[in-house]
Parts: sequence; structure tokens; C-alpha cells
Amino acid sequence: MKTDISLPARKTWMSLLAQADEGELSQLWQAFGSEPEFDWLRTPEAGGVMVRGRMGGSGAPFNLGEMTVTRCALTLADGTVGHAYVQGRSKPKAEIAAKVDALMQTKAAEDLRQAVLEPLQQAQRCRKEARAAKAAATKVEFFTMVRGED
Repeated sequence: MKTDISLPARKTWMSLLAQADEGELSQLWQAFGSEPEFDWLRTPEAGGVMVRGRMGGSGAPFNLGEMTVTRCALTLADGTVGHAYVQGRSKPKAEIAAKVDALMQTKAAEDLRQAVLEPLQQAQRCRKEARAAKAAATKVEFFTMVRGED
């Protein structure tokens, strides 16, 4: 049965799934232990997308380069549709992400959030903190001494 979800909430979990480490996601999914019945709308397929950037975050957009992504779409037995776009060529990761997306729109959402999404979010937070700490260790503080000249 489908539940009402907000677009920002869905964007958050879709982003988390797309950025998740494949091994962590697979392990958490297997531990969740619920394999839903589904039909493919679009089987997992790899392709390329153009990544665009902006100078300073607000300048004119420019083509930065291409990136490989895998996408898929499926529908659960109750008609709920799940989508996934993940970086790289991992069809299993895309399949799991699409299943999680679909199930997050059902009554299983809270259990799935606790079993899969919250641990992924915690792991992502730890990786960011470790990266920030590593960068902070290389920070150099400059100071200027005032000379007695006017």
C-alpha cells in the first residue's frame, strides 16, 4: 500500500542510496531480509551522462565531463514504482536502490529507514568527518607581524 511522501524526503533517500558504498548497501539489504515481488519496468542498464558545472557555483554552466551511471525502474506487486540511478556499472546496486525506493513508499518505510537508511547515513557522516579531519590536518595558519614603521 502506498503512503504519502514528500519530494524532499525522497530526494534525500535517493541521494543517500546513489552515494552509498555498494558493499555496505548490499550487506544492509540482506540483513533487512525482505525480498519483495516485483516486475521490471526498465531492467538495469549502464550508460553515460554529461556532468555540468558552474564556476563559483553561480557562473555560466559548462560541460565538465561524462560519468557512467546505471539506472533501472521496477514496480512492486501493489503497483508502487521504484527508480534508481547510481554511479558506475553496478546493476546489483541499482536493483537494490530501486527496491528500497519502492519500499520507502509503502508501510515498510519506517523499518527500512532504521535497518538500511540510517546506518548508511551514519557511515556517510563518518566518511565526511574523516575526510574533513584529514584536510584540517594540512591547514596552515598564516599571520602577519606588524613592523614598527608608519
